[in-house]
Amino acid sequence: MKKILAAVLASMMVLALAGCGKTGIESNWVESDENITATEKEDGSFLYEGRMGSNMKTYWFDYSIDDAYYTTDEIGGYIPEEGNEFVVVKITMKNTFGQTVPMGLWDYILKWGNDDEDKHMNEFSYPIDASEPVLEDQFPNMYELDDKETRTGTLVFVAPEGTEDFRIGFVETFENDTEGNEFWVFFTADEK
Repeated sequence: MKKILAAVLASMMVLALAGCGKTGIESNWVESDENITATEKEDGSFLYEGRMGSNMKTYWFDYSIDDAYYTTDEIGGYIPEEGNEFVVVKITMKNTFGQTVPMGLWDYILKWGNDDEDKHMNEFSYPIDASEPVLEDQFPNMYELDDKETRTGTLVFVAPEGTEDFRIGFVETFENDTEGNEFWVFFTADEK
């Protein structure tokens, strides 16, 4: 039932966020941040890659990864399954869209692995279900980012134990099922 509700709400979000154009960002917007690279994709959209602290500018909001750590210890009463670790990421978002933006667990994805040879390159994780939050400041499963609102909180992911290097991605998805720009923030998490 939760999966069906999440799928329905995701569809509603895509419809609500449908924009006039395919992308909301000009190709040269990254010139002021030497930690972000922009690569034009075949469809004319861009792949933006940044580092911790980089200000990523999506169609609807800006975001940055402020801090991250991993642990195999218990947090908030939860213990990761054997062979796994929690990856806790502190993220700040600011609505730049001019309207309230619905947000949810499906917005961000965590990947690990460094190159094509890495067996984990295509492995990923969505944030864990926050219906029973692990941390007090964890973003809920669904929430709204009000116009001009800035909000900071944590996302908690699960990854293979011993992994330190990660990237978090967000892909603009529009009403007509086209994808716009793609954003990835690369970081090394500290052990806690």
